[in-house]
This record gives sequence, C-alpha cells and structure tokens, in this order.
Amino acid sequence: MNRAELSKRTRPCVTDKVHSCKAQSTGFGWTSGNWSGYAIYGKKGAFRRISGEWIVPLVKPTSSPTYSSAWIGIDGFKNSSLIQTGTGHESMGGVVHYYAWWEILPAAETVIPLPVSPGDHMQASIVKLGSGKWSITLFNLSKSWTFRTFQRYTGPQTSAEWIMEAPLVGGIIGKLAKVSTTRFFNCRVNGRSPRLTPADSGIMVQKKITVSVPGSPNASGDAFIVKRVYRKGKPLIHSRSPIIVRS
Repeated sequence: MNRAELSKRTRPCVTDKVHSCKAQSTGFGWTSGNWSGYAIYGKKGAFRRISGEWIVPLVKPTSSPTYSSAWIGIDGFKNSSLIQTGTGHESMGGVVHYYAWWEILPAAETVIPLPVSPGDHMQASIVKLGSGKWSITLFNLSKSWTFRTFQRYTGPQTSAEWIMEAPLVGGIIGKLAKVSTTRFFNCRVNGRSPRLTPADSGIMVQKKITVSVPGSPNASGDAFIVKRVYRKGKPLIHSRSPIIVRS
C-alpha cells in the first residue's frame, strides 16, 4: 500500500444506535462499520494502562485492495481521542503486506520499520507514566524485537479496546481483508483482567453484510477470537440465528 494513502484510524463507526436492543439480544453489545472485538467504557481517567497479546493473522491475497489491523488502545470508543499500537495486514494487487505501527489521533499512523509475518506472537502495552506522558511498547516475541516510544497524550481515558479493524484509507473505511481468525489473549487493563463479557463485544458490518464477529470471552474474561465471516444478507443484529463464535 502507498503509505501516503493511509490517513488515520478512527473511533468506531457505530451503527447500532437505533438497533441497540436487537444487537444486545443477540449477545453482542454494539455494531460498527470498522471495528470488531471488545471495548470497555468507564468514567474519565478510568484507564491508565492496557496490554494484550495476539497472533498475527494470515491474509488471503485479493486483486482489489483489502485491509485489516489488530491492535490495543485507550479511548476512541464514544470519543474522538485514541492512543494505540498494533499490526497491519493487507492485500494490494494480489500481494500481501504485514507491518507494525503506532498512532495517536488526530495524527496519521507511524509505521514501525521492523519485520512482521503471519503467525508471529505479538505483545503490546500502553502505559501512562505521568501527566500527559505515555509509553507505547510493542514486542514481536517470535522475531525477538522490541519497539518503545514515549509520547504525549491528553485524551480522557474513558475506554479500552482490543480490536480487529478495517482502517481508514484515503478518508474512506477500507474493505476488510480476507483475514484468518485472530486470537487475542492475556488482555489486561490497569494490570488486571478486564473480565470481558459478551455485552462488551462488537461486530463489524460493511455494506449491510456482517464481516467480522468476536467469539465469547474465556472463563477468565481475558481472551477471545475474532473471526472473519462470509455471509450475505442482513446484518447479524437482524438475524434470529446469529453466528456465535466461541473461543
């Protein structure tokens, strides 16, 4: 992908405001045009530290451009601030690319010039060090590299997320890549398990088609999968028989 075309990531394009009751009746808490995974919400200043691990998924090559990113972050859900880090996986002209990145909105992402491959075991953390000062750390445990940067961030700290995203490209939400099931685990917020529940989860719906669904969290509430699904028709929130993917 031409990096100049990738502008910036966004808070979720939440589409379940009208259908929130229907979304919740299926066991999911929200729907979005660009996010799928888990998000928790709290009062201002509630989240000072987030961490998590994931396995870089495999992307199937496509002739038309398709995109995906796996990441952890603070803010962005119900607000326009966001600090995050993760991996990108995309197909351009039938060629698949994998890379690492970090970002603080409203700036565009910064690519981390270190190798990433499908199957790599990633570990990330974002930590508040003091007033406005944060550390962003990304480890590739499979390739034995560590990246760390210290940045200023003054967002409200009202949400924390573990997400599979279809990023914004050239100002438009990109088509989600044909990505393999992604496993998130050892999720932590403020040093503890977030105790995730299905009500914290969200599905991704693009052009009225459900394209990504998170599985139910494990018994500890700190691990789950996100599955790319291929299903035509109405969004999952309208279905009497929703696809529930369990980790």
